[in-house]
Amino acid sequence: MDIKWLGHSCFMMTDKSGTRILTDPYDPSIGKELEPVEADIVTISHEHHDHSYLHAIKNKPEIVNKVGEFNINGIRIRGFLTKHDDKDGALRGENRMYLFYIDGMRVLHAGDLGAIPPQSTLNDIGEIDVLLVPIGGTYTINSLQALELANLLKPKVVIPMHYKTKNFMPMLDGVDNFLRQSKNCRIHRLNESLATLEPGYLGEDRILVLSVD
Repeated sequence: MDIKWLGHSCFMMTDKSGTRILTDPYDPSIGKELEPVEADIVTISHEHHDHSYLHAIKNKPEIVNKVGEFNINGIRIRGFLTKHDDKDGALRGENRMYLFYIDGMRVLHAGDLGAIPPQSTLNDIGEIDVLLVPIGGTYTINSLQALELANLLKPKVVIPMHYKTKNFMPMLDGVDNFLRQSKNCRIHRLNESLATLEPGYLGEDRILVLSVD
């Protein structure tokens, strides 16, 4: 699987057959406009404008914006209902986490997760290989909570998202605080937005930091 971070909570994942999965396309309000893209599947964790901007999609993909199980172009997807805040959704509503089965790997995109899900939801998710998790705080869980979630789910690779970068969301915490708190992990900071992940080469307790303009 190739995975490219486009900023915020937006990733393009491409499996070996060429199926393209786009997560949480964002609008220009967060600091940068998403360049027009094509995708076969688009998942939306919630309907806020910075996670559901379909105007950036040039073609007509399959849209997944609800919980449940889906099988599209050979990609199995499971959606789990969670909360966008720590007040049981009273402040920002609901959030959907999506689990993708791609090229023999289980990849969980946490969306705008605002609180650690209950144990029953974690049990339903089960083992995962790659966790895409927000760390910026303010609108989502923060660095410490992201690490707590990682310790509960035990992914082989964690990729942080939804944090402050040069052109995105200056009100959020950056990645350095998260990395300082990530003890006993192997940290890989890439100077590019694209990485290739394969089941046999994931390793254990890795944090992969992708770069974005």
